[in-house]
Amino acid sequence: MDNLTHSLTGALIGQAGLKKKTGLAMPALIIGANLPDVDAACFFWLDGVEHLAFRRGITHGPPALVLLPLVLAGLLWGWDRWQMRRGKRPEGRLPVRFGWLYALALIGCLTHPLLDWMNVYGIRLLEPFSSRWFYGDVLFIIDVWLWVLLIGGTWLSRRREKRDQDWRGTARLALGLCGLYLVGNFAISQFDRMGNAAFVETISSPPPVAFWNRQTIGVSGNGGFYINGERVGNMPLSACDLDAARAQSDQVDAFLFWSRAPVLDRLEDGTWQLGDARYYGVRDGSFTVNVPDGLCSEPVGS
Repeated sequence: MDNLTHSLTGALIGQAGLKKKTGLAMPALIIGANLPDVDAACFFWLDGVEHLAFRRGITHGPPALVLLPLVLAGLLWGWDRWQMRRGKRPEGRLPVRFGWLYALALIGCLTHPLLDWMNVYGIRLLEPFSSRWFYGDVLFIIDVWLWVLLIGGTWLSRRREKRDQDWRGTARLALGLCGLYLVGNFAISQFDRMGNAAFVETISSPPPVAFWNRQTIGVSGNGGFYINGERVGNMPLSACDLDAARAQSDQVDAFLFWSRAPVLDRLEDGTWQLGDARYYGVRDGSFTVNVPDGLCSEPVGS
């Protein structure tokens, strides 16, 4: 999910009462909820689509989810001590307890892979023990309705807190509504899959706003992909020697490692291009890669 969603999730959990457990609780929850995305730094050293194979992997797996909160808790604890020595520690801050800082950073961190799992994009939940991708097919990567629930719940809870009213209950109610929304979307995707049982596999892709709809990506018995019943990719994957392509090109290797629904097109200029049915039609290079020359040929009779 987007980082606003991750941040708001941490904030709303804090408003549910956990922010009173220790000083600097809210930074622990909010930063912790975003911490696995430190892998975004890969854009500084990776080219093209190589980031697709790197992201949502090692920093989203079990070891990182234990160690990253420990680092964050240590930094926040050290910040509090540094402010104290310099006489700049805010008077209203609660005592900082390292154990609670770690627990809250861990809670925030654990919400991150849970939310990322809900997309069709995928996440490697078991990295480095396994590079298997997991997909929830529950939410679009940016869900405006979830924003409404999270922003509204956080704002109303803080407003009631300033008025000395039951702000914890308000936040907990908002979290409950978010949970119901997620369960409802999961059910919509399941019903979509059940309605397309003729396919070997169905990817139920939620749209950006109309959460009640799904873009159905079906996998046929011969490996072809269909979006809402229409085939995508004008060439079969077998038209290219993809093993040789992976050996020659780090870009192709990274793309196919990430791709859940690879499709092949021969463009008008003769270029052979790999795409992914989940993002078919996005031609800005974000989700496509060209196959090296000499490794593809049109099937006889096509």
